[in-house]
Formats: sequence, structure tokens, C-alpha cells
Amino acid sequence: MSENTNTENVDLFQKQRNKNEMKKQLVSFAGMIGFTLVSFGLVASDVLDKMIAIPILFVLATIQVAFQFYYFMHLKDKGHEMPMTLMYGGVWAAFLVLAGLGLISWW
Repeated sequence: MSENTNTENVDLFQKQRNKNEMKKQLVSFAGMIGFTLVSFGLVASDVLDKMIAIPILFVLATIQVAFQFYYFMHLKDKGHEMPMTLMYGGVWAAFLVLAGLGLISWW
């Protein structure tokens, strides 16, 4: 009787893939915690002027949103093109609304 080793190879491959995915998730989570601590430290220390600190905070927030999209919402995986399109469309619409409100307010 021959043993079916194909399923064992598939199980081993799936375990390795899940292990690598968990490593990526943990590294991403640690990076997000690090960005959060840097942001809190930046605000709490009052070392930088507000005109410099606010753009830095926006950049850190944008990086955290990218981590959320790609790693925790699994948008980096295949088959997520439509959710990615809708999310990027929502981000673009929010940007346009905020830009329009800013233009109306300060002009």
C-alpha cells in the first residue's frame, strides 16, 4: 500500500506559510506600537514646533494606515482587488472633501 505523502507536503507547506504570515503580523504590530510611542513622545515632549510636529504625525499615521490595510486586513493577498479599489476610493474622496473644505475655509 502506498502512502499519500502529497497531503503531508501540503500540510507542511501550509504550516510554514502560516508561520511566516504570523511573523509578518507580529513585526507589523511591533512597528505600529513603535510609531505610536514615537507619536506620543513627540507630542508629550514639546521638543519640536507644532509646524514641524504635525506633518511628522501625519506621516506616521499614514504609515500606520498602510500597515493596517496591507497586513491586518490582508489586502496584500491575491483576490482583494475590489476591496482595495473601494478603500483607496474612500481615502481619495475623504482627501478631496478635506481639501475642498480647507480651500473654502481659508480662501
